Amino acid sequence: METLALAGKEHDEHRQGEAFKPFSNDPNTYKKSFYVESYGCAMNFADSEVIASILNKEGYGATRNVDDADLIFLNTCSIREKAEQTVRKRLTEFRKIKEQKPGTLIGMLGCMAERLKSKLLEEEKLVDMVVGPDAYRSLPGLIEEAETGQKAVNVLLSRDETYADIAPVRLDSNGISAFVSIMRGCNNMCSFCVVPFTRGRERSRDAHSIVAEATDLFNRGFKEVTLLGQNVDSYHWINEQNNEAVTFAMLLEKVALIDPSLRVRFSTSHPKDITDEVLHTINKYPNICKYIHLPVQSGSTRLLQLMNRTYTREWYIAKVNRIFELIPDCGISSDIIAGFCTETEEDHQDTLSIMEHCKYDMSYMYFYSERPGTLAAKRYTDDIPEPIKKRRLQEIVDMQGVLSTASNQKDVGAVFEVLVEGNSRKNENDWSGRTSQNKVLVFPKTAGIDLKGKYAQVKVTSYTRTTLLGEQVG
Repeated sequence: METLALAGKEHDEHRQGEAFKPFSNDPNTYKKSFYVESYGCAMNFADSEVIASILNKEGYGATRNVDDADLIFLNTCSIREKAEQTVRKRLTEFRKIKEQKPGTLIGMLGCMAERLKSKLLEEEKLVDMVVGPDAYRSLPGLIEEAETGQKAVNVLLSRDETYADIAPVRLDSNGISAFVSIMRGCNNMCSFCVVPFTRGRERSRDAHSIVAEATDLFNRGFKEVTLLGQNVDSYHWINEQNNEAVTFAMLLEKVALIDPSLRVRFSTSHPKDITDEVLHTINKYPNICKYIHLPVQSGSTRLLQLMNRTYTREWYIAKVNRIFELIPDCGISSDIIAGFCTETEEDHQDTLSIMEHCKYDMSYMYFYSERPGTLAAKRYTDDIPEPIKKRRLQEIVDMQGVLSTASNQKDVGAVFEVLVEGNSRKNENDWSGRTSQNKVLVFPKTAGIDLKGKYAQVKVTSYTRTTLLGEQVG
């Protein structure tokens, strides 16, 4: 089983499976109910909000109680082996619910759909329908088909589907922060990654629809949007009315100009595509957060070539140096894989040293697990023994722990503008919010003052490895 390790601040991108909160308090509003759990990246969670909108129009309302649901969906992720194991376990549990309530339908959505459709439908009989990430518009028809006892499947990929005209239903929302999908698919054929095969080719969404969605969120009281894509920096949309090309930097500016009090984040960036134009735009607008998630995967140029990352160690370091040159207070996080095919101790030391140079605030750290269908599975042998993978991963985690602690330590005495998201998870007498650099900052409440959804000036007085602690000063 694969290990997933996180160090540093909390991050929305790699959340574990979660059920959405209901979007109606009136059980009579909808004729039937659905329950959905999402796994993996923020794109999956955003997709579930599109799915909810489609089901909403068909008369289905969300429920947090799986036992009450007429439809049970798992929105899946194929990036890591552990996610697939978790999904199989959950599907087995859902089948037991179906045995007690025979009319219940179980569906698997998202990235696992294509690869495992036959196995889950026919061999293991765990699901009634399988729907790929580009086929959600067909859900109503597939549900009707499954209700007749037929196995319903649509896993066709699209070259143009962006769901731009569907207003997502913000189910799992604190009413403050929201995801806005700006593109789908990926053209980067990283050898370890299954995304190009599960989500298809890259296509950018209409910029007008993105700005309209973000504007609507702001008008409804949301204070922060995160622009999502597998590789946001390669966003490129042509306005057919005037033939104008809209780049990611231009899109960032358009969203930032909606209102100065609307915070703008984005994820994920590919090192080869993030430009000076993007960095200058971040610097130009105070409401664009000073934070970039810039996956490195490995510090070894040899391994980066095997991974088909299209950059060298030196090139990546130069890019990070440029970010700090233009945005000195920028927060940077990364993704790191331990134990990729043929990795030597020297390669591993290169990864530790590049982490030390870049001083990541946090990282998502994994040991390599071969994903069927990827270029790495076809070309290379997964030849690093698991004990060595785990030992190297632990050394990476330990290094990140040192870096995260040092990063938080240097913030002591500084004052940050914090967007307050709600109560601290550990103490309801404290507020919790995030800085522009995406660090969680916790500070005591003042009796009688509700700061949720508001900005506060907070001075950092202490820290842990994962959290800043402070006191409000304005």
